Amino acid sequence: MDYKYIEQLMERYWRCETSLQEEEILRSFFSQEDVPANLLPYKELFSYEQTEKATEILGEDFDKKILGMVNEDHPVKARVITMRQRLMPLFKAAAVVAIILTLQNALQGALTDEQAAQQPTMTPIENTANKGAAVAKIDSAKIDSAQQAQAIAPSDVN
Repeated sequence: MDYKYIEQLMERYWRCETSLQEEEILRSFFSQEDVPANLLPYKELFSYEQTEKATEILGEDFDKKILGMVNEDHPVKARVITMRQRLMPLFKAAAVVAIILTLQNALQGALTDEQAAQQPTMTPIENTANKGAAVAKIDSAKIDSAQQAQAIAPSDVN
C-alpha cells in the first residue's frame, strides 16, 4: 500500500500548513489498527483525542458537588490583631538599626586602637615648631597685634 499521501500530509502538518479536513484525514488514518512501522511513532499523537474522549474523568454529579460547596455558608471568624503584632515590623527594624550601630561602634573603636598603636608616641617639639599652617597663623597674629598697637599709640599721644 502506498502511504505517500499520508507522508506528504505529515510534512505539511509539521509545517502547520494543513487544513482541518486534512488533519481529520490524519486522525482517521492513525485510528486504524494496521499502521506502517515508519509511521507508528505518530499514532499516539493523532489517536490521543479519541482515547481521552472515551475516558471520562469527571462524574455526572461533579457540577452539583462543586456548586453545593460554593454555595455553603461558612462562618468567618474575625481575626484579632494585638498592638504587639501591629508594631512587630517596627520592633524588627529597630533591632536591625541597633545591631548595625553596635557593630559600627565596635569597628570604629577597633580601628582607632590600631591607628593609635601605629602612630609614634612622642614627636620632638623643635621639628614641628616652624612648619605648616600654624606658623602662618602665628606670624599673622603678630603682625595684626603690631598694627593694633600702632593704631592705639597715636590716639593715646594726642
